[in-house]
Amino acid sequence: MAYSLCNWRAAIKNQAPNQHFYCRGKAEILCKMMRSYKSALLLRRFSSLKNPSYGYRRRTSSSSNPLSDDSDNLVVVEGNAGSRTAILNRTTSLNALNTSMLARLLKLYRNWEDDPDIGFVLMKGGGRAFSAGGDVVSLYNLIKKGNLEECKHFFQTIYNFIYLLGTYLKPNVALLNGFTMGGGAGISMPSTFRVATDKTIFATPETLIGFHPDAGASFYLSHLPGHLGEYLALTGEKLNGAEMLSCGLATHFSQITKLPLVEEQLGNLVTDDPSVIETYLGNHGDTVRPDQTSVIHRIDTLDKCFSHDTVEEIIESLENEAAKTNEGWCTSALKKLKEASPLSLKVSLKSIREGRFQTLDQCLIREYRMCLQGISGQISGDFCEGVRAKLVDKDLVPKWDPPSLEHVSQDMVDQYFTPLSAFEPELELPTKQREAFT
Repeated sequence: MAYSLCNWRAAIKNQAPNQHFYCRGKAEILCKMMRSYKSALLLRRFSSLKNPSYGYRRRTSSSSNPLSDDSDNLVVVEGNAGSRTAILNRTTSLNALNTSMLARLLKLYRNWEDDPDIGFVLMKGGGRAFSAGGDVVSLYNLIKKGNLEECKHFFQTIYNFIYLLGTYLKPNVALLNGFTMGGGAGISMPSTFRVATDKTIFATPETLIGFHPDAGASFYLSHLPGHLGEYLALTGEKLNGAEMLSCGLATHFSQITKLPLVEEQLGNLVTDDPSVIETYLGNHGDTVRPDQTSVIHRIDTLDKCFSHDTVEEIIESLENEAAKTNEGWCTSALKKLKEASPLSLKVSLKSIREGRFQTLDQCLIREYRMCLQGISGQISGDFCEGVRAKLVDKDLVPKWDPPSLEHVSQDMVDQYFTPLSAFEPELELPTKQREAFT
């Protein structure tokens, strides 16, 4: 029986109401619905396809905005018989994401989804990074020039791309070679399959630059085991590939030396069946476990510390634990918490806690509000100050405002979760046309 697109989405939702988009359950859902898969694609093609090209046409613009770049070379496309690969190609900036890259990815993925000859898609980073995150220095420069509209456009574009990935009708694979941080993590976590390597470094370090983990982070971090999400969001600590696999941020693991072969043989597959891709990745993946010093092995202690209601209580619990055990992860976490913006810590904790009870689209809409508050400077200038200290002047001594946790009022935190003004539009996502898997 051929399903309409709405029925197809409803069937997915009914069959797996508790599955999250970073889990293997998404692959199982796709497998079960494969018989109606191509019908849904054809319906999408005739009902909403606006541009039949495959995204190779050059965008024309005279803008000098550093978040925009007219070159299609920033995302390179490789084609195989039954798949397409998008390669992030801003290698000199560790593939830091700008608006042009994201707009091109959005266009490519939309067109690939509607092409019945393409069974699945891949994304990887050129050079030594998947993506180190959004281009925050360019955002900083735009804010200094008073150009908030271009900043808004950046966030609108990345959030719409993340929502597309989180509702994608075809299997998609992210090859997480190297740095996978911030917004770079955001555009990889919705993938059906996420392959980490021994060179992968994951982090959401936004509190250290006066911001908050965004790009869907409040959704995927909040659904990690225990309170690992709070730990990662507040401290910005790094995880390696083995740790990512252990906690569910990655679905598979491959040694970096084997990744070119894995990619080559994936390109030889002609399939739209996620179970075929999963079997291949499973058969060619490597078995790996986190090192004994990993925080993953301290999850019970971590939960005890990061389950508290306030940042102050979390710090106090960590200090008590560090005094008793003198474990390195406690000492490192405390150091990072004391370096971070006090306001960002409280905002981020509330964001993760709210994300635990929200759908992907609800998290993105809320995070968009938070981003606009963060870049507007109406509550605090911590974002610009953090970027200045860490990435522009590099004096590494940000002057946070407020300067300490005790000076952060609840009203300041709550304001981050409200629209910028009564006339500020909310983030628009195609939720009626594309219902999330969650």
